[in-house]
Amino acid sequence: MDFIDLKTQYRRYQSEIDARIKKVLEHGQYIFGPENTELEQTLAQYTETRHCLTVASGTDSLEIALRALDIGPGDEVITIPFTWISTAEVILLVGAKPVFIDIEPDTYNIDISQIEAAITPRTKAIIPVSLFGQMPDCDAINRIGAKHNVTVIEDAAQSFGATQNGKRSCGVTKISSTSFFPAKPLGCYGEGGALFTSDDALADKMRAIRTHGGIKRHHHPLVGMNGRFDTIQAAVLLAKWPHFENEVQARIRIGARYSEKLKNCCDVPKIQKGNTHVYAQYTIRVPSRDEVATKLKAKGIPTAVYYPISIHEQPVFAPYGYKAGQFPVSEKAANEVLSLPMHPFLSEKDQDFIVSAVEEAVR
Repeated sequence: MDFIDLKTQYRRYQSEIDARIKKVLEHGQYIFGPENTELEQTLAQYTETRHCLTVASGTDSLEIALRALDIGPGDEVITIPFTWISTAEVILLVGAKPVFIDIEPDTYNIDISQIEAAITPRTKAIIPVSLFGQMPDCDAINRIGAKHNVTVIEDAAQSFGATQNGKRSCGVTKISSTSFFPAKPLGCYGEGGALFTSDDALADKMRAIRTHGGIKRHHHPLVGMNGRFDTIQAAVLLAKWPHFENEVQARIRIGARYSEKLKNCCDVPKIQKGNTHVYAQYTIRVPSRDEVATKLKAKGIPTAVYYPISIHEQPVFAPYGYKAGQFPVSEKAANEVLSLPMHPFLSEKDQDFIVSAVEEAVR
């Protein structure tokens, strides 16, 4: 049994994927080929934003966003400690200070009630993370950002395809970022990511930063980076794109079925009112997490832990004075969360086997 079944996906779409890759090999434009432009236009239309910029990774997309906002030494950026390290890592990479606030215990997203107290005159951005596949209350976060003149950047690495009150993830904040890492809801066959904005000036600046700080060749007005997205990876995403909405609906159906069958034996994901959830990870909570994982492994069921250590407890963040116990909701989640096999091709038979094994393991 696969935790995420990319092999079945390839077999189903093989002719389309192979044809798209072959076309790139034939025209030979491996960097910024026509597939990049087509993909950017397609995704901008999907998210109802004016601009989509494909980039080399989800991590690069966040760093480019911060650089485009001129965030650097002396500035602060608010985010959560319960996420993949990229979210906070990029804050250090631009020389700013990460300011952590805790998460909600049921959605794992940022605790909006704590944001305003964390804002100082040095705060330049808030990065809420749409963790596991659903968005936090972005309208509320946007209102706080507007009140304090602080830019909101949605980290939507796990939520592409999700909606909130009919609006798509990546289309609700000043800047949004996503990832095309293979395991994501929309994944390529390597590293990749994208930025979204409807601000023309920010889009131009991010494009320049993506390409060594300039739009025109041999003219570099900004400090940039090599953040370009390979044409072949764009071709892979374009081949998958016609099937994406069906996969999203399958994720919603499979996630709901998991929750209905598991709700009496463990904590299952809570969906915030107005949200859809794409279950980049289907994550339950059990007090005896490691014991349950061991029992499932013995039955051939793979699991994963996102994330076993909160970021503020990582050694690299020690200089910022954060201590264990400072963010109790995040730390409790880190000790209890367990992600089960989840992908659009998970059969009901396999799902029932997993459910039965979880029920037995938690008794």
